[in-house]
Amino acid sequence: MSRLAPFYPIVDSADWVRRLVPVGVKLVQLRIKRRTPDEVRREVRAALAICRPRRVQLVINDHWRIALDEGAGFIHLGQEDLAGADLRAIRARHVKLGISTHDDAELDHALGVSPDYVALGPIYPTSLKAMPWAPQGLDRIGEWKRRIGRLPLVTIGGITLERAAGCLAAGADCVAVVSDVTGHPTPLVRAASWITSTRTPPRGLPHE
Repeated sequence: MSRLAPFYPIVDSADWVRRLVPVGVKLVQLRIKRRTPDEVRREVRAALAICRPRRVQLVINDHWRIALDEGAGFIHLGQEDLAGADLRAIRARHVKLGISTHDDAELDHALGVSPDYVALGPIYPTSLKAMPWAPQGLDRIGEWKRRIGRLPLVTIGGITLERAAGCLAAGADCVAVVSDVTGHPTPLVRAASWITSTRTPPRGLPHE
């Protein structure tokens, strides 16, 4: 099985990537909403320039065309974006792919395109955005892991540092985090605590 760092912060700018990488982050997602394509392209390009020489795995959320144009090695797609993505083009570039899932039908759909990881959420209630799904809970993590086997499982949604151990013990390979880092009063200290607390033999996916 390939490698995936257990701590997976999700940020909305290259500036956040620049701040987090020196702390020791090895896996980070750039998720940009409500920006023009040119702005997104500049952010992706800047983030890749930070991550590549430091062997940090950067995952680009949703903007798969820009990710391919800029030579990114990893894309994450939600179910709606998955429906409109050119999976043949993504695979032709040997780009890795993570996919969000929230229910059985979405998991079946995701597994049908042979992703490099599956994400499950929300695990806990989250105020980040309105969710039509009830919190999944820890038991659901174990169920998903049994169904996907050796494929890496990412958990997301309302997860704090204090809740991370429970997610990993339930079967998650990786914990994706937004507010508990970027919304924390001391985000870099918090990120360092995450890295220390989740430091395990690496699991998941290789660097690009």
